[in-house]
Amino acid sequence: MKRREFITNTTAASTLIGLGGLSLSSCSNLGKKQITILHTNDVHSHIDTFPSSHSRYPNLGGVARRATLVEQIRNENPNTLLFDAGDIFQGTPYFNFYGGELEFKLMSKLKYDASTIGNHDFDNGINGLLAQMPHATFEMISANYDFSNTVMDGYVKPYKIYTVDGVKIGVYGLGIELDGLVTKKLYKETQYLNPYEIALDMEKQLKDEEQCDLIVCLSHLGYDYKYPDKPSDIRLAQQTYHTDLIIGGHTHTFLDKPDVRTNQSGNSVLVNQVGCYGINLGRIDFYFDSDKNASAEGVSIAV
Repeated sequence: MKRREFITNTTAASTLIGLGGLSLSSCSNLGKKQITILHTNDVHSHIDTFPSSHSRYPNLGGVARRATLVEQIRNENPNTLLFDAGDIFQGTPYFNFYGGELEFKLMSKLKYDASTIGNHDFDNGINGLLAQMPHATFEMISANYDFSNTVMDGYVKPYKIYTVDGVKIGVYGLGIELDGLVTKKLYKETQYLNPYEIALDMEKQLKDEEQCDLIVCLSHLGYDYKYPDKPSDIRLAQQTYHTDLIIGGHTHTFLDKPDVRTNQSGNSVLVNQVGCYGINLGRIDFYFDSDKNASAEGVSIAV
């Protein structure tokens, strides 16, 4: 079992948003290889920056600002991946008018690597989701939605493997139960499978068969609930064996830095979520030594 040491360090974010403080170069002693994972969730068709008069999010967010920030980080570290944890659609007139085309085109422009599927991504029906797939150059990943009897069959992968600077990164996706959240006529014959069981299958395959050095889950289950029988990211982290990072969505939970939980192997798992509407960008930096032991630090960056 490779050692996983996770360091949460909010001061490291200050250089990324132009406030001075710790520079990335000072982290070089943490490992020989640095992999940066950026992520969003629950953007809900928010394309523009919120107006300065907005009561909750004045002058925050916007795809153009996110694009600039992502480009800056990629220039600092070319070994960067960009993910989304679902609910890309629904929330502004852009979705009402264009049905998700603009959202997918802009995510493709930003060179997202993958997204999982949220419940609101079915809001134009499964045929509406299919209609937008030609505009997505990124992967759609979901392991516990079985699309085999639907028009989306073949368009969604259970997992995807990325090799970055010699580090093998396995990414799988999980979605929330649709019954009760989405009208049956919208998701049609999509089958929801138990996310905990699927997660164990996915991480075992990625760890044992694919020999991944890092395993990431893109989750739209939700961060945590007062009902213990409702699947959540916190409980997922505690029930898995090999997953290193859970990038969450659905509950619009604002975390300043990743939550660290202990899995069934006694190792640490990072759980992160950056609110909603694209007003924050999550950043997790993993550092690998020559034996591919990993340490990490994570922050939420205001856009």
